[in-house]
Amino acid sequence: MKLSLRGIVFSALMAAILVLFGYISIPIGFSPVPITLQTLAVMLAGGLLGPLYGFLSIALVVVLTALGFPLLHGTGGLAVLLGPTGGYVIIWPLSALLIGLFLSKVRIQGFKGYIFAFIIIELFGSLLNYVSGVPWLAYAYKMSLPEAMIQGFYPYIIGDLIKAVFATIIIAPVRMVFPPQRLTGNMHSTVVKAES
Repeated sequence: MKLSLRGIVFSALMAAILVLFGYISIPIGFSPVPITLQTLAVMLAGGLLGPLYGFLSIALVVVLTALGFPLLHGTGGLAVLLGPTGGYVIIWPLSALLIGLFLSKVRIQGFKGYIFAFIIIELFGSLLNYVSGVPWLAYAYKMSLPEAMIQGFYPYIIGDLIKAVFATIIIAPVRMVFPPQRLTGNMHSTVVKAES
């Protein structure tokens, strides 16, 4: 696996965006999980940087946070990853990787291309997060799974759909002009054309 300087620089920039988006946090009162733009940063990382650098950019923040750097909401340490939102955070690098991997198989061109891109971004950038996030929330707060769904899933679905739409609108035109290979120096990937 050969890393390019350009890819590392873009990964660092995307990691900084994730940290910045963490400061945009809206508590909803009845849940320990705030509304943030962090999942939007994860979507953008995978969509704009591709699987390798998307994964690296998000993993960098997660690892540094675990080591004690105050990168998520101004806090750091293992307590962040072991807290109620840890299940969501720990899967972010995988989300970015899968978004980048599956988007690399689709040429986002025409209506169908946008729809395919949106489905990929929503599936791996939003819904996948709940696979680990909700059970961990239930465990951390000693609540039932249905209670965890009420506090850690249902209130966020609409917002995540909106973020996935915005991510698609941003990613699609950028990828058409600057594919991840040009942005980061990755090797060419196989593309399936999806046109209207």
